[in-house]
Amino acid sequence: PLVESGGGSVEIGGSLRLSCVVAKNVPERPAMGWFRQSPGPGKEREMVASVDKSGRLRYQDSVQGRFTVSRDNDKNTLDLQMNSLKPEDTATYYCAACTGDYCVSRYAAYLWGLGTQVTVSS
Repeated sequence: PLVESGGGSVEIGGSLRLSCVVAKNVPERPAMGWFRQSPGPGKEREMVASVDKSGRLRYQDSVQGRFTVSRDNDKNTLDLQMNSLKPEDTATYYCAACTGDYCVSRYAAYLWGLGTQVTVSS
C-alpha cells in the first residue's frame, strides 16, 4: 500500500526528492511520515519529517531547514525534498502511515513501505 521512490547516491550538499505513493485502499487520510534507519548495530528507525492528520508539519531537529515534507491528497502522495545533504543523512528511508493524529514514533506506524536507500558521500 506504500511505495517509495527517488532514493540514490548524491554528493555532499546535493539534493534528492523522495516520493511515496499511497494506495487508494488505505482508509481515511492518516497521519504520515518519513522515517530513516542508518546502517550499523543499534540504529533505530527514527522520524525525519511527518504530517499530522491536521496538516501540521513536523521535522527532526537535524533536518529542519534542509528537508521539506509535503502531502498531496488528490494524488495520494507524500514527498520529501532533501537539500544540503550530509553524510549523516545516509540511511534507508521509509514512508509510514500511523494511527492517531501524529506520526512521530515508529511504534505508531501501522503501514510501512519497503524503503529506499539514500547515500551521501564526498
